[in-house]
Amino acid sequence: MTLSGCTGAAASSPSSSGGTIQVVASTNVYGDIAQTVGGSAVQVTSIIANESQDPHDFEASAADQLTVKNAQLLIENGGGYDPFLDQLVQATGSTAPMITAATLSPEYPADGNTAEHKDDADHAHDHLEGFNEHVFYDPAVMKTVAAKIATELGALDPSQAATFTANAQAFGTQMDTIEQSIATIAAAHAGVGVFVTEPLPLYLTDTAGLDNVTPVAFSEAVEGGQDVPPATLLQALALISDGSAKVVIVNAQAAGAETTQVEDAAKAANVPVLKFSEILPAGQTYAQWMQQNVTQLADALGK
Repeated sequence: MTLSGCTGAAASSPSSSGGTIQVVASTNVYGDIAQTVGGSAVQVTSIIANESQDPHDFEASAADQLTVKNAQLLIENGGGYDPFLDQLVQATGSTAPMITAATLSPEYPADGNTAEHKDDADHAHDHLEGFNEHVFYDPAVMKTVAAKIATELGALDPSQAATFTANAQAFGTQMDTIEQSIATIAAAHAGVGVFVTEPLPLYLTDTAGLDNVTPVAFSEAVEGGQDVPPATLLQALALISDGSAKVVIVNAQAAGAETTQVEDAAKAANVPVLKFSEILPAGQTYAQWMQQNVTQLADALGK
């Protein structure tokens, strides 16, 4: 990543910015949660807010660097998902507090060991070995993220700490409702096979009690932008054709020849195909988006 050279000062205090706390999130998923918790007391900038952009290989601009330099609170996914934000922090010298959602997951490895991954576009980034970094598909973790945001905002503006806490609690209640919807799926469909072209929705499907039948080599290749080995592709298509998978979930932002073949096989076998995204769709809140995903899954499985 090439960045022009402003380096930097610590973030300004709320009083020096007119009372509005400057929050910068790596994606609009976290930006929306920050807005929900902070309300009118925050100005939120999401560096990635377009569904055509991939956080794994996003390259930040000088404008993004300035945005991070002025931030008073930073929010990232972590776990190798959005390394550009860490690079921007290093480039600016920002000392603003950083919330890293992945570290709030009970699945986060204690040692935090990383393994470098390089995709076909030659973008190198670190992933935690054996850890699914897509924690934003886990409403329980997002509830914890919201509480952490409230704590950090309260430290920046103590006069509104109670409001931030109340907003986070209201968001948490929405997450509880979504978790109840997922539990309803688990009660009716535990053990049913699901095929996912990437690990993106696995926190949701695992909580719903579904059995991920996807060959690991398939999902890893697709996520890394690599060709799926021919034998693995044949295995994947057979799992769909023979009824092992009752629903197929694809990443709406990642298409390729192999994923198209999977979709075609699913349609031929009358297996529902769902498209889940990594970025919050325009006009939706996080809670609306995740509830919609859960509802689609329930409908596909048959209530």
